[in-house]
Amino acid sequence: MKTILLIEDNPEMRENTMEILELDKYKVIPAKNGKEGVELAQNNKVDLIICDIMMPLLDGYGVLHLLSKNPETASIPFIFLTAKSERMDFRKGMEMGADDYITKPFDDMELLNAVESRIKKSELLRSEFSKNQEGFDNFFTEIKNLSDFGKLSNARTNRIFKKKQIIFTEGSYPNGLYFINKGKVKTFKTNTDGKELITGLFKDGDFIGYHALLEESVYNESAAALEETETCLVSKDDFFILIYKNNEVSKKFIQMLSDNIVEKEKALLNLAYNSVRKRVAEALMELKLKYHNEGEKQFSMPILREDLANMAGTSQETTIRTLADFKDEKLIDINGGTITLLNVEKLKKLKN
Repeated sequence: MKTILLIEDNPEMRENTMEILELDKYKVIPAKNGKEGVELAQNNKVDLIICDIMMPLLDGYGVLHLLSKNPETASIPFIFLTAKSERMDFRKGMEMGADDYITKPFDDMELLNAVESRIKKSELLRSEFSKNQEGFDNFFTEIKNLSDFGKLSNARTNRIFKKKQIIFTEGSYPNGLYFINKGKVKTFKTNTDGKELITGLFKDGDFIGYHALLEESVYNESAAALEETETCLVSKDDFFILIYKNNEVSKKFIQMLSDNIVEKEKALLNLAYNSVRKRVAEALMELKLKYHNEGEKQFSMPILREDLANMAGTSQETTIRTLADFKDEKLIDINGGTITLLNVEKLKKLKN
């Protein structure tokens, strides 16, 4: 049985929400204010936290801030529950790291679907998948079961390369991510005299070619089989869905790519983050190109964050956080739903 911490100062709302959750077989720990909620989160094993925002003693933002600073509680899925539905509140919660946001009044299924989705994603992060074809297929199956990954393809191409056969060549554009199911592979660069410099050696369970995908550039090296090798090709579209659609899934996928090596994982997370910044900058510049009146000194436009996220090909939560970074860097200004571009030249540099 999963345990949910419910932090809500309104007794009637607290009782009604508890009843809904307990009818769906969840164990619920109630807290009547933020201070009590933080103490209960620190002293109990909790699978999910549902927290009101406007509370005495310590509001929901304060609860999330304190819990995110504690390694023991930072990874617990966190859902804000509030009567305030303004976009500024939604954005602030997501910028701080909340996983979801439900506005009152809500119906039973809206609450239960949000809870189930967040718990499934949390379990996925804790799951371990074997570094072989079966483990890789299991990972895709688990992801496909999540509500926002319906566009993920079932088709992945397996191919056998003979010894010395080229898998991809330096200077060509990638069309997907290679997973080595069986065999050994080298990556190498060739100088003007035709001499090879080996840049990497890979084996069963390794991924190759993802740097070019993340950078959206050509391969800066070639890859060839050292012995008969079987690979599984994940399409470029599926790769981008796994990297950009959801922060939790992205982190898990990057852990798989990096083989859980901390330094390598950090480097890949940074690379993925920089790619997101580029995509959001591209979307903003595309809007400017299509709708800017040349007589205006600055370009401003009301746009839904969901629409901007769809243009950038990333999740709404990631888009909101990226826009917050752009605002802190004085690249844009945000007033309600309107975005104003303040430094077009720097946005162009990010885009390019």
